[in-house]
Amino acid sequence: MGEPMQLKDEGNKHFQAGDFDQAIECYTKAIKMCKDKKVLAVIHRNRSACYLKKENYSSAASDASKAIDVDAADVKALYRRCQALEKLGKLDMAFKDVQRCATIEPKNKTFLETLRRLGAEIQAKLKTTFSTDSRVQNMFDILLDEEMEKDKKEKAANNLIVLSREDAGAERIFQNNGVQLLQNMIETGKPEMILAAVRTLSGMCTGHKARAMAIVNMVGVDKICSIMAVDNEEIALATCNLFQCINDSLSGGDKRDYGKEASLVLDAAKDLKNILLSLLEMVGSKKVSGHGRDQALNLLCKNVPRKGKKEKDNSRALFTIDHGLKKILKVCGQVPELPDQLLLTENTQLIASVLLNKLYDDLKCDPERNNFRDICDEYIKSKIDPNNMDKTIHAINTISGLLQGPFDVGNALIGHQGIMEMMVALCGSEREVDQMVAVEALIHSSTKMSRATFIITNGVSLLKDIYKKTKNEKIKIRALVGLCKLGSAGGDDYSLRQFAEGSTEKLAKQCRKWLCNPQIDAKTRKWATEGLAYLTNDADVKDDFVEDEMALKAMFELAKSKDKTILYAVACILVNCTNCYDKKEIIPELVQLAKFSKQHVPEQHPKDKKDFIEKRVKRLLKAGVISALAVMVKADSSILTDQTKEMLARVFLALSDDPKDRGTIVAQGGGKALIPLALEGTDAGKVKASHALAKIAAISNPEIAFPGERVYEVVRPLVNLLHTDREGMQNFEALRGLTNFAGFSEKLRVKIVKENALPDIENYMFEEHDELRQAATECMCNLVTCKEVQERYLEDGNDKLKLLVLLCGEDDEKLQIAAAGALAMITASQKKLCTKMTQVTAQWLEILQRLCLHDNPHIQHRGLVIVHNMFNSDDNELTKKLIESEMLEILTIIGKAADNPKRQEPIDTARACLVRAMDLGLIKPFSSPS
Repeated sequence: MGEPMQLKDEGNKHFQAGDFDQAIECYTKAIKMCKDKKVLAVIHRNRSACYLKKENYSSAASDASKAIDVDAADVKALYRRCQALEKLGKLDMAFKDVQRCATIEPKNKTFLETLRRLGAEIQAKLKTTFSTDSRVQNMFDILLDEEMEKDKKEKAANNLIVLSREDAGAERIFQNNGVQLLQNMIETGKPEMILAAVRTLSGMCTGHKARAMAIVNMVGVDKICSIMAVDNEEIALATCNLFQCINDSLSGGDKRDYGKEASLVLDAAKDLKNILLSLLEMVGSKKVSGHGRDQALNLLCKNVPRKGKKEKDNSRALFTIDHGLKKILKVCGQVPELPDQLLLTENTQLIASVLLNKLYDDLKCDPERNNFRDICDEYIKSKIDPNNMDKTIHAINTISGLLQGPFDVGNALIGHQGIMEMMVALCGSEREVDQMVAVEALIHSSTKMSRATFIITNGVSLLKDIYKKTKNEKIKIRALVGLCKLGSAGGDDYSLRQFAEGSTEKLAKQCRKWLCNPQIDAKTRKWATEGLAYLTNDADVKDDFVEDEMALKAMFELAKSKDKTILYAVACILVNCTNCYDKKEIIPELVQLAKFSKQHVPEQHPKDKKDFIEKRVKRLLKAGVISALAVMVKADSSILTDQTKEMLARVFLALSDDPKDRGTIVAQGGGKALIPLALEGTDAGKVKASHALAKIAAISNPEIAFPGERVYEVVRPLVNLLHTDREGMQNFEALRGLTNFAGFSEKLRVKIVKENALPDIENYMFEEHDELRQAATECMCNLVTCKEVQERYLEDGNDKLKLLVLLCGEDDEKLQIAAAGALAMITASQKKLCTKMTQVTAQWLEILQRLCLHDNPHIQHRGLVIVHNMFNSDDNELTKKLIESEMLEILTIIGKAADNPKRQEPIDTARACLVRAMDLGLIKPFSSPS
């Protein structure tokens, strides 16, 4: 018996010394040896106290229970279990334990206080639970009541959706048979009920893996797919969002710790596979509406390819290719003019092409790419049938889809014997649908200049022939676009014009005519935009186009329409008109060398010079380009690819070049539209959008330019522009934007600090470039009121404060104003810095005197404020040193000066310094000026 008692006593000593781990170890050893039940109960009770200190509440409750089993009236064990149960959220059980404690010791104040507190907490929890439960039931009763008023139903639906977005609310709905009731709402078949139910399910699935898995199994993947398949765009989009919420939660969006239940919850692979197979089934099903098919393809675009090339696992893409590539190709090959086709929207086939491109890009090696090509090859061969023209044009249309996606795959198929000849033959077919499909395929196949050159020699006469002879406007315009594309094969190189002088302008004039004609259907007018996308490589064409305000407005209206296939063409036109594409720098020496060796030298068109570009930008802004861009950015579709986003970002940057135009951009919603472009897309696109944001942020009121919480989203893109691998102008504009933000509110200053901007800003304060150094110092001046920044200046072992003092001694007045302003504010907030300032450099007094004697009243005022802060710093030695120096004479001269509105602030501050010196008994009073 001696050894367990000895271990218990040893454990007690460790506990009193605060070494809980050692105490637990001693008690555990004692428990293994001890045979006496009463002693064992005491040891368990003591170990329970250790576990409470270690915040291991489950073990604390367990040990306390073992002590209570031996002695039901053990007050210490009961109270320890009560404390552990409270921390575990089991308030009712904790209440019972403390109730027993209070019964045994009715005068114990600790027990009575805990009893009162727990009672109040339980009442509050019950009140919330019952009110939420009754609210949930009441909402469902209203929604499922056939005779209930429409307004009440709408309100109940909105309340249910809002409740589902909070974790506690979502759990209450789930626990109160909510999933079944939501299914009952779906079964009514009423669109508004289905929408409310689907949106509520989305909220319940967000960020909660266990609940998402339960909902998937209760509702069923097939049922969710059938909802998305209905011919209702809003319902299809809401169901797509539900699938996305489920996917995010099942594949890593839920960060909860499920503990022992993890093994039951974590394996979601089977559900994810079922969802993927069901979406692929939807892609090729005739029962699915066009909107449903669009959303199925969008989900595949978003979730199948890897998020980045650093991820090694591309098994989702390989699985999709094996089980669904032919279904996606089937969508690409649909010809709506033929009977018995799949239901499509104007966007479906382009989304399918985007998906094909993403799948092909996600492949890692040649065998995987060869497999992709082989499946495409096999599919095309299976469809080409000389005796069945419908199947043949399906094959040609599929190739068109591939040419708009993984171009190399489509290009290889065109190279196969007989394919190009078949396309040319179809152009001469009597059936208009054959001609239309063939001309479109020719247009898409001439993307590469080598191919365009081949078609220029072989197909231009054919396209001209079709254009002249056909009476069908749809075919006519497609033939014209083919000619436009071939005419622009040389890009913006003036010396590489494919057609005779003036031909491209004539083509463009016809395109503009079609574009402005409201009687022509939108799809045909879209092709006119496609034509202009190619022709605006020519500076004459872009100049004429921006002068035609009707054509511009017609294009912007098309850009705002539901047909998102036009986004890329409009983006191309805007990039061309603003000349914001990347241009290779022309080095004169290399030009001479190229001429000498008879190599081709690109030539710039006279109308591509800066003054012409500026005029075109003004024209676009006047015509309303910003509102069109804002709508384009919001397109919730895979058609808005990262490349298109980059082009839109380039356009925004070009439009925001002139500070006078930035107000217009903000007024028409350009600031808000730029935020998603700065956060998502290609690296180049994000940088361009961030640069445009910086330009706007530098001179705009943040509350107006980025209303609400959006302003906080702008900080990160601006901070990213501070990286040293960015251009100097980007660094400068970002610093100016952050300076404006930092001067606006404390919340924004904290956000800038949290985004880890300080090291970069401090780095630019050391910069040799005058404007960058000034911008960084101005930014720091606005940040120094933030406590986190002040703490950095208080730390030892760095030159931050020394740099600020030395910058005050520079000759650049703007830099002095910023540095002295920062020093004045920081020494006012942190008295210790007044003393530290004198220790970091021997030149401090000389610099301070120069500030106080400066001709510029703003600089002089800041210097005097620093002196005033020193007098208030409680450092007697420092104040004596100031008075014994020439500073007293400087303060006396300034303080005795007559009042002067232009220099009143420095005069008043000098007088305040002298008054403070008198209060400290350092100087005697002086008479006021007569």
